[in-house]
Formats: sequence, structure tokens, C-alpha cells
Amino acid sequence: MLYALHEASFYASTPLRLAARAARDFWGSPLNPAASSDLGRRMHAGADLFSNVTRRYGKPAWNIDTVKVGQVDVRVRPTVVWESPWARLIQFDRDMSDMRRAGKFSLDPAVLIVAPLSGHYATLLRGTVEAFLPDHAVFIVDWVNAREVSVLEGRFDFHDYIDHIRQMLAVMGPRPNVVAVCQPGPPVLAAAALMAEDNDPSRPASMTFMGSPIDARLSPTVTNNLAEEKPFAWFQSNMIYTVPAPYPGMGRRVYPGFVQLASFMSMNAEKHQDAHRRYFQDLVKGDGDSADKHLEFYDEYLSVLDLTEEFYLQTIDIVFQQHLLPKGELTHRGRLVNPEAITDIGLMTVEGENDDISGIGQTQAAHGLCSSLPEAMKEDYVQPDVGHYGVFNGRRFREEIYPRVRDFIRKNDPNFQS
Repeated sequence: MLYALHEASFYASTPLRLAARAARDFWGSPLNPAASSDLGRRMHAGADLFSNVTRRYGKPAWNIDTVKVGQVDVRVRPTVVWESPWARLIQFDRDMSDMRRAGKFSLDPAVLIVAPLSGHYATLLRGTVEAFLPDHAVFIVDWVNAREVSVLEGRFDFHDYIDHIRQMLAVMGPRPNVVAVCQPGPPVLAAAALMAEDNDPSRPASMTFMGSPIDARLSPTVTNNLAEEKPFAWFQSNMIYTVPAPYPGMGRRVYPGFVQLASFMSMNAEKHQDAHRRYFQDLVKGDGDSADKHLEFYDEYLSVLDLTEEFYLQTIDIVFQQHLLPKGELTHRGRLVNPEAITDIGLMTVEGENDDISGIGQTQAAHGLCSSLPEAMKEDYVQPDVGHYGVFNGRRFREEIYPRVRDFIRKNDPNFQS
């Protein structure tokens, strides 16, 4: 019912939204002699703010057309190389003639970036992709919005997620590298453990976990506490809704993206209110650069996707309530997941000092689980003065975290060891 009400409220506000857009265009027009007055700027700012707050945010574009390699602008083309109803594997092809002009005459390590399936689209990692592109053949998992998948396609759960990771790594060829950002940590580690036990030729050469809840019992955050304090039945009753018409996934039971977004925003409600207040003031002052940065951030942040009921509830149960992986009790398709089987996959963990989603130690727990891995193949790094988002994006990521990850991958990739 909540999903239907959410859709109804969006369509009911359409006349107001159209009126706001008309007012924004009227008061922002250079042909309007009152546009530059204080009243005109305030009317334009208010109408623009209302229009942006109430509009629908679709899936953002990647907008990665070129990447700077040395002093050369290398053309980039996203290409789908594998897909299922639930995900697409995108490779960011770099133009080889441009790469040769940049002095790159040999292949770079292949890296699979596993984007979180936790409410936002994979484009949230646009900055992560851009950082990796100059030195790597970059692939990323682009998850599909569950409301766009027909119920005829069946279910998608935690174990299907593990299978998807294995299939994508196989598509990339022998010994690729994998980088898991936040939520994917446990299923990616499980996939790596199963592949190691099978001596799979496509098992990763290295795996890097960034702000991942490998063991959510350690340094619990507000998110962890909520998952533990509420009984499993509460999540079933209060977080799952049915996709309404006219979406292709009509009838599918999902954890809606707008519910996830509301939860995230309520955790920092004052911060978001201040950001929109500053946006209004920037428009009134005519500070277009600051206003554009605000829009760029919220165009991404407010774009959300739905998760299937089974994947969401199993993640709550397996990762945040029963802690099956760190306790050595996780099974997949009847097999016990054994991280001790990992002996030749480099392991790097990255955490943020101020992370309020995955607390310090939750990601580091992977080192204890991979007890058969030589210490020389392990690395742990805690980045000072960053929160969760700063672990995989932003200036400190580009300047301080990424170079360490790049060097770790080269050190452990058998095709690129010196």
C-alpha cells in the first residue's frame, strides 16, 4: 500500500510541479525585467528548489567519455559484455590508439568493481571508476532496479548474488582483480572462497574490500544496531512492499529505494536541510557554480533503485543478525563457505576513520577469516578524517587511498609482478 501511496502522491503533485517549473522559467528568463530584482531571484530560487525536490530522479548516466592518461585525453566507451535480468557487466573500453599515444603499449590489470546493491545505482561509483581507469581495464557490476524486472524472471537472493559474482569473474578471464565497495564484501568474499576451494582459473588475483560489513558485530554503528534490535519479522512487516502498475515488475515484493533513501536522509536530516537552504541562498546570490555542485550531488544521491524482498531480508539475516560468514556458518548451495581455503588471493582492506555505516574493524575482520593467506599478501589501511563515502570517492580517495590500492593490485597480479 505504501508504494501505491508514494506513486499517487507523485502524480498528485504534478500540477504544482508544473506550475513551479513555469514560475522558475518566468522569473529566470533574461527577458523578464524583474528577474534580476531581489524578489525575482527569490521567486526563481523557491520555484527551482520546489521543482527539484518533488521531481522524479531516474537512473543517472555514466558521463565518462574521456580519461586523462598522463597528458593525453583517452576516449572511453562503456560496453555491456555480459548481462542477466538482474545485472549488467560493463567494461569501460579505452581507445587503444589514444592509449598508445599516452605511452601505454601493454595490457593493464583487469579489475571488477562490485557496486553496492543497497539502494543507489552503480553510477554512485563514477569517481571510483574514473580513478581506476588510467591504470586498469575496468569492469563494473551495474545492478538492475528490481521494479523493472518482471515476476516471470523469478527470484534474486543472496546466493544468486554470489553466483553472479562468480559468473562475471569468469567472463573477465584468468585471475582478474576484484574491488568490493561496502555491501558486496560478504558475498564477494564468499565467492572468492568457493572459487579458491575449486581452484577456479578465474579466481581473483587480489580482492580489496572498502568499508564492508564483513563482521558487523565489531564497532557497531546506528545501522548495525537497528538491524540487531529489531526482530526479523519487523523487517518483513515494515520494509517490504509490492511494486504497483505500470512498472514491469508489477506484483514483485521489494524493499523500495525510496524507503532506503528516507532512512539515510533521516540519519542526517539537519545536514540535508542545510544543504538545500544553502542551495536556495546560492541561487539568490547568483552563485551558479555552488548551485551546480549541489545539483550534481543530489541528482546522484536521490536516484534510487528497489531491492528484491528475498535479497534484502537474507542480507539482514545472514550479515547483520546471524553473522554467518564470520562465525564460519555460511553455506551456499549446500556447501560450507570456507575463507581458509584462500591461499593465493591478495587481500586488502580499506576503512574510514569516521565511517558511520561500517565501523572500524568490520572490514579488517576479513584478515582473520583468511587465515591461510600469507601475511605478505595482506594489507590493511585506515584512512584518517574520512567517512563512509570518502573511502571510495573524493579527493582523499584519489590522492591517498587509490594509489595504495593500485600498487597492491600490481603487487599481487601474477601477470604484472616485477
